[in-house]
Amino acid sequence: MLTKPKRLIVAITGASGATYGVRLLQVLSNIPEIETHLVVSESGLLNIQHELDMSLTQLEALVEVTHHINNIGATIASGSFQTDGMVVAPCSMRTLAAVAHGLSDNLITRAADVILKERRRLILMVRETPFNLAHLRNMTSVTEMGGIIYPPLPCFYHRPQTIIDIIDQTVSRVIDLLGVPHTLAPRWEGLTAATPNNLE
Repeated sequence: MLTKPKRLIVAITGASGATYGVRLLQVLSNIPEIETHLVVSESGLLNIQHELDMSLTQLEALVEVTHHINNIGATIASGSFQTDGMVVAPCSMRTLAAVAHGLSDNLITRAADVILKERRRLILMVRETPFNLAHLRNMTSVTEMGGIIYPPLPCFYHRPQTIIDIIDQTVSRVIDLLGVPHTLAPRWEGLTAATPNNLE
């Protein structure tokens, strides 16, 4: 059980993979001790509508507070407003670059800057492939500032049967990084006796 309430920021930007942010919000909405704050970019909303046939109203029903991306006067724009972490899911290369260079030009990048300066947990689920040198350097910069770069790369040791199995495994790891207890996806328990442990 959680020992204290957690206040988390979730941002959704204009990269493919809106399902990661939405699924994260769905899971967090079922944990009473979590207070979620949502910010969605205009491109992020387009992707939510295109990839998931979901409206902003439906998305807002999953969170406690929604902030407009241009509202630089929002609570989450100040370090004095205490939060426990922020996830950008998915994170576009444009947002990554703005965070890496400290360009607080909208509420998403400003909130991320606040998280970094206050030494709180920032997780960027970057979505692009292949990476060019600018992408890699921006990821290095954010990592050096204390952020966590978490591309949503699937694993298969849990033998997923559906797309939601793959999504949940990735989202579960992000929730782990936020320090929130959950049972969303199976954990690695080591190789069983019946599983070959060599390639002979």
